[in-house]
Amino acid sequence: MHTLSLCFHIVRRNWAVYRKDFLANISPSLADPAFIMVALGFGLGGYISSVKGVSYLQFLAPGLTVATTLFTSFFETSYGFYVRMTFENVFKAMLTTPIGVAQVVVGEFLWVGLKGAFMSGGVALVLGLFGMAKNPLLLPLIPVMGFLVGMACGAIGLIASALVRNINQFQTVYSFLIAPLYFLSGIFFPIDEAPRPLQILASLFPLTHGVHMAQAIFWNTNIISTFVTSGLAVVVQGSLYCTVAYFLIRRKLIA
Repeated sequence: MHTLSLCFHIVRRNWAVYRKDFLANISPSLADPAFIMVALGFGLGGYISSVKGVSYLQFLAPGLTVATTLFTSFFETSYGFYVRMTFENVFKAMLTTPIGVAQVVVGEFLWVGLKGAFMSGGVALVLGLFGMAKNPLLLPLIPVMGFLVGMACGAIGLIASALVRNINQFQTVYSFLIAPLYFLSGIFFPIDEAPRPLQILASLFPLTHGVHMAQAIFWNTNIISTFVTSGLAVVVQGSLYCTVAYFLIRRKLIA
């Protein structure tokens, strides 16, 4: 319990900093899905009759909640973590206290998971108010997905933070990893109708399984089976990425 309490010191510290510019911090996460819904949902959607039995607007909605989790988590543990580690020396100060490397990393995972849950839940609530969910009572399940996907995608950001040599190299990570995840994980088109090699590649990343979970919630279809299969995939992949991230960050912090 003492170790867990130390981990939550990290969460509380990050929240204290985040809430100082709360509106500025959440505005991109809320504005981007709104503009995409307008541009693609109302624009391109006018030329598409239906996708998977729903309108294109309804098809986009669940994927955008997961995309919010992706960007929230990745940027927090890449640029955000790197700045705290390299320029602000926050973790060096923490390591002079009873907080150790394990508590720092676990605390960052908890923070990014809770942040992913909050942001995905907020986007889902707005989309639900506009009638994008067949059963709005199921939307409280979205933060569960957001927490799991947030930790997994956050681990990718931590791995990047441990490997880049300077802050500008995050642009390469974004261009060749995060952007392909965003466009090829089933957010904008049904991934199960894509070429088989692309399906296999997409299944290796947690975002795809998060999209499946969000679609099941928004469309009220196969929720239990989807959470068992896709949820298990996110947990397994997230555990692997988190383990790798821990050892890489540990080496970085104690160097």
